[in-house]
Amino acid sequence: MPAAVVKALHERRAPASGEELAEFETDVLAEFVLARAAAGIADTTISNDVTDLEQIRAWFGRPLWEMEPSDADRYLGRELRKASPLTRQGKAGTLSMFFDFLELRHRAEIYALTGHAVECPIDEMNRPVGSPQAMIRVPPSRREIEALFGCWAEELDTCRKFAPAARNYTAARMMSQVGLRVNESLKLDLDDVRWDLGTFGKLNVRFGKGKRGQGPKQRIVPLINGGRATLQWFVEDVWAMFGGDWTLPGVPLYPSERKARDGGCLRVGQDQIRSALHEAVKRYLPGWMGRLTPHVLRHYCASELYLSGMDLVAIQELLGHDWVATTMRYVHVQRTHIEDSWIKGQQRAADRLKGLGS
Repeated sequence: MPAAVVKALHERRAPASGEELAEFETDVLAEFVLARAAAGIADTTISNDVTDLEQIRAWFGRPLWEMEPSDADRYLGRELRKASPLTRQGKAGTLSMFFDFLELRHRAEIYALTGHAVECPIDEMNRPVGSPQAMIRVPPSRREIEALFGCWAEELDTCRKFAPAARNYTAARMMSQVGLRVNESLKLDLDDVRWDLGTFGKLNVRFGKGKRGQGPKQRIVPLINGGRATLQWFVEDVWAMFGGDWTLPGVPLYPSERKARDGGCLRVGQDQIRSALHEAVKRYLPGWMGRLTPHVLRHYCASELYLSGMDLVAIQELLGHDWVATTMRYVHVQRTHIEDSWIKGQQRAADRLKGLGS
């Protein structure tokens, strides 16, 4: 029996037309999106990656698989020269991920269609190095925060729309008490409040911030530091004013005034919470205008818990950090190891002087 003729995968076909290449490029990007979704990557992360790829493609003017290291040099070194280190890192990472996909799934096909050998343009010479230094956020003092929320609470009695105002106050107050991020707070359902768990009750935070590309990270947050009283007041005295049916699954903890098609409440958006905090700071803590954000409230929470004696590992678990080094940046301004070392040094010097005088 004669041997069959085997055609090599890398053998170049007849040149593809421009229309065929455009369709193939679209199909490849769609397959990349589907592959990332299959891996469990969050929709927001996939959307951001696609946006990055589309921006790079528009700048390059040709299919991305044609990019070479010199092209990446020009993009990162010129086009993004004035961009933040985090932006350069993010776009370089997205490009590397896309080329990993191309090499795994379509390297032979691209070579057959175009004669171009796929090779990642991000290498050890042009890859953005290190991670940008996190900005040190010095939170307000306890006196300032208590004054802010004290005045804000008094304002609720006379405001025109009590329920939305009370919701905004509660969301911000909880950030300062248990360190929730604004995005993970607003994705909480009413069922995520588990009053019966632990000593104080707990929140099932299902959409915590995960590592880049790995999707949400779930954690359990105890209602310590006054968090239970704040949330219990809102749920028992305010929540029903939005007209939602608490027996339905997936009912938001922080409802919007707008209704869904089924008559249920939609979720409030970040803009309303941020705007409400901004206005409260403007009225009651003007010295912090433009600086007191939801994330600074999270830093405040960590600092206050550290001052009260909570250990770093417990604060790390509460905030959902992967590394205790990240948590240390949150409590940096309250740590006193430098001062303690200086005091001990002064004491040793004083003891030596006493010895010389005796």
